[in-house]
Amino acid sequence: MSQSEAARPHYAPGVPAEIPPVTQTIDQFLFRSTEEFPERIAIDFLGRTFTYRELRHTVRKAQAALYRAGVRHGDVVGLIMPNCPQHIVAFYAVLSLGATVAEHNPLAPANELNEQLERHGATVVIAWEQTLERLTEDCDFRGRTYLSVDLSVALPFTSRMLLKLPVKAAKEQKQRLRGNVPSEILSFDRIVSKAPLLPRETVLQPPELDETAILIHTGGTTGVPKAVQLTHRNVVANVSQTTLWVNGIQTGKETFAGVLPFFHAFGLQTILGIGISQAATLVILPNFDVPAFLAAQKRRPISLFPGVAPMYARVLQAAESDQSADLSSIRWAFSGAMALSPTLAAEWEEATGGLIIEGYGMSEASPIIAGSPVSAERRPSTLGIPFPSTEVRVADPDDLSKDAEGTGEILVKGPQVFQGYLGEPEETASVFHDGWLRTGDLARWDDGYLVMADRAKEMIIQGGFNVYPTQVEDVLRAMPGIRDVAVVGMPDDERGESVVAALVLEPDTTVDLDMVRRWAYDRLSHYAVPRSIAVVEDLPRSQLGKVMRRSIREQLEDFELTAGQWRAKATAATDNASNAIENLAASLSQQYNATRDQLQEWLSSLGESLEGIQENLSGKESEKDLSDELRGKGISKEAFTQWLSKLTKED
Repeated sequence: MSQSEAARPHYAPGVPAEIPPVTQTIDQFLFRSTEEFPERIAIDFLGRTFTYRELRHTVRKAQAALYRAGVRHGDVVGLIMPNCPQHIVAFYAVLSLGATVAEHNPLAPANELNEQLERHGATVVIAWEQTLERLTEDCDFRGRTYLSVDLSVALPFTSRMLLKLPVKAAKEQKQRLRGNVPSEILSFDRIVSKAPLLPRETVLQPPELDETAILIHTGGTTGVPKAVQLTHRNVVANVSQTTLWVNGIQTGKETFAGVLPFFHAFGLQTILGIGISQAATLVILPNFDVPAFLAAQKRRPISLFPGVAPMYARVLQAAESDQSADLSSIRWAFSGAMALSPTLAAEWEEATGGLIIEGYGMSEASPIIAGSPVSAERRPSTLGIPFPSTEVRVADPDDLSKDAEGTGEILVKGPQVFQGYLGEPEETASVFHDGWLRTGDLARWDDGYLVMADRAKEMIIQGGFNVYPTQVEDVLRAMPGIRDVAVVGMPDDERGESVVAALVLEPDTTVDLDMVRRWAYDRLSHYAVPRSIAVVEDLPRSQLGKVMRRSIREQLEDFELTAGQWRAKATAATDNASNAIENLAASLSQQYNATRDQLQEWLSSLGESLEGIQENLSGKESEKDLSDELRGKGISKEAFTQWLSKLTKED
C-alpha cells in the first residue's frame, strides 16, 4: 500500500478516491451556471447585485471589447485590481477568448508590477485606477494597452449618488475607491458598457484543456520571482477535487464569502472557480473589512467562507461585541495558507455550528493538495490527507527516490500540478524529481495524515502571504548605514508568522528605525515589511559563511535580553504596541476630527508615523507631557487644520 493509499480509509463518506476526467475549460463554469440558474444572484458587491444572466451578458460585452482591442487566442492579459465585479468580468472574458489571465497584486510596488508585466509581455492590462496612478510614475505605457477600472462604478445607485455630495465623508470614500490616471488611458467600464456583442459570424478559437489559463506570481520554493503557469485542466481538476471533498455543496443554493484576494491562488480557485461552477452567490469585498463582512452577513447570510486564520479570529472577536451578529449560516469555513490553531478551530465551530476545514497546498498545485476530511475523522494541527486523484510521498531528503522512514520532503503528483514556470526551464526542472513536484516542505506520516515537521525553505507565511527573506534582506541591505541583515519568521498568534529583521549597523552609525520601516514600505509589498526590527552586534554564521537563521530566532525569542533594540516587543509597556497605536490613532482622529488615512498622510508629510510617535510617547505619563511632546514635533490640531485646508484648496 502506498503512503497516499493509507489515507483513503479516513475519507468522509461519499468522497471518491478519483475525480472524473476533466472535459471542460474554466470559462465553461460561467456558461453552464447561467444556463441552469440565470436569475440567481451571482454577485453581491457592497449591496449591489448582479444575476448570472447579467454577469454572463457583461462578460460577452467585455469579450467583444477586448477582441476589438486586439486580444486573441494565446495572448496574455494582465489583471491588477482588488476583488470587484469588474475583476470577475475581465477574468471570464479573457479566458473565453482563449487568452491567458495574468493575476497581479494591486498593492504591489510599481517596480515589482513592471517586472511582472515585462516577464509575461501582456498585450492588454486592466488595472484599478489607484494602481495605474502609481504605475504612471515608473512605467513606459508604450507597447501595450492599459484600461482603467473605477470601483465606484460597481457600487449600488444610492452609494454612487452619495459620492457626488460635497461633503468630507463622500470625498474620503471616493479617494479610497478611485485614483487619478492619464486622460489617454481608456476606461474598461466605459468601453464594456458601450461595446456591441460580437457578430455571430465571428470565429473565436476556444481554449484547450492543456493551454495556460492563468499566471500566478510567486517566489515558489526559492524566493526568486516567477510566474506559475496553470492550465485549464489544472484548475478545473482542483475545483472538482475540492468540491467533491466538501461533499455537501448544493448547486445553485450556496453563498460564498469572497474576501480572499482573487490574485492569490487560494482565493481564485475557491471563489472564481468553485463559487461560479456551483452557481453560488459571491458576496465580495474589495478588501477584508470586519464591519463590512458582518454587514454583508446580515444582508445575505454566507454558507461557505474560504479564508485564513486571522480572518476567522477577527470575525469572532467582532461578533462577540455585536449582539446582532449571527454566524450560524456558515456551514463550512475553508482555512488555508497558514496553520490553524486547535483553539481557534474549536471557537469557530462553537460560534457557527459549522465545520472548519484545513487545507494544504501551494500555487504550483492550483493550489490544494491535501485537507482535513469533512467528518469526525478531522485531526487539528495536521495538514490533512491527500485529495482525490492526488499522490503524495514523504521522501528521504538525502535520496528522494526513497520513502522517508520518518520526516522527509513532501512530493506530489496529480492533475492539479502545474506545467512549469513561465520562461524558466531551469527553475521548472529543479522543482520536479522524476515527475514529482517538490514542495520544499518537511513532514511525516501519522496514520495516513500529514504532519508538518518544519519548513525546508526559509519562506515566511505572514497572514497567508508568502514573504521571502532574501528579497526583504536585499532591500534593507541597500539602505545607508546597514552593514548586514537577516530576516526570519517568528511565531505570531494573529498572523501565523511575523516578519522580523535583525540589523548589523556600520561602525559608529545610528539608524532611525522608523526610517528603516519607511524605506521598506517604499520598496516592498505591505505584507513583507518587517513588523519588528532588532539591532544586533553580529549575525551567527556557519563555517561556510551561511547565516544560521535558527540561531537568530533563538536569540530573538528571548527579547528581554535585547529590550532596547526592539520596536514592538522591547518591554511590557510596548508588548501591546499594536493596540497602543490603534488607541493613539483613535484619540488623534477624535481630537482632530480626521480619518486615519488623513492622519497617516499628514504625519508622513512631517516625516513622522503613528508607530514612531507611539514609541516616543511610551514613557510620558501626563496629558501635558504628551501634548508638549507632540507640539515639539509640530503635531497639533491647528497644524493639521492648516494642512487639510491647504490640501482642499489644491484639490
